[in-house]
Amino acid sequence: MPENTEAEPAVAAELFGDRIELARRFTNALATHGEEYGLIGPLELPRLWTRHILNCAIVAPLLRGGTVGDIGSGAGLPGIVLAIARPDVHFTLIEPMERRVKWLNDQVQELELDNVVVLRDRAEDVRLPEGFDQLTARAVSAFSKLIPMCAPLVVPGGEFILMKGINAAKEVEAAEKQIRRFKLRDVEVIELGEGTLPETTRVIRATVS
Repeated sequence: MPENTEAEPAVAAELFGDRIELARRFTNALATHGEEYGLIGPLELPRLWTRHILNCAIVAPLLRGGTVGDIGSGAGLPGIVLAIARPDVHFTLIEPMERRVKWLNDQVQELELDNVVVLRDRAEDVRLPEGFDQLTARAVSAFSKLIPMCAPLVVPGGEFILMKGINAAKEVEAAEKQIRRFKLRDVEVIELGEGTLPETTRVIRATVS
């Protein structure tokens, strides 16, 4: 692992429990090969655990079980991290770029994640016989653009669990028309990790009618 990679915070073991060793292996792989694959920049290594791995892991309790689609999985954030933390949930990682798909498939194989499949496709082109129970995405697009792209992929009564930055509430306001058009309900911004992580994780949660 590169020397400037952040040391594992103590809270990591609390969040991953008996799956912590898999989280360590994935973090090590991301630190070692992430820049080569164009997944993370060199400036991210000193905050890899706190800003990326734990930032995703804190979302795991929001998953209800069943099937989860992860849009624009890229480095495996949050898809691989959540699949490690929640072996009881089945994940489909959706990513259009070939080299990132290879990375994801390699990680699924290396970590022996039997609850993950990788699908090379764009979200708007995905056609599945059955929708997902929940859908995640991190740093993919504005909420207003994600709604029409992703709502057709979720079963009625399913949820969006979308990881966002400090402007999450503003994104909800800006998406008012799309929220009405696609009949989303119970739209809320949740802050996770306060008092546990150095930076809180903001999530837009919404139910698809």
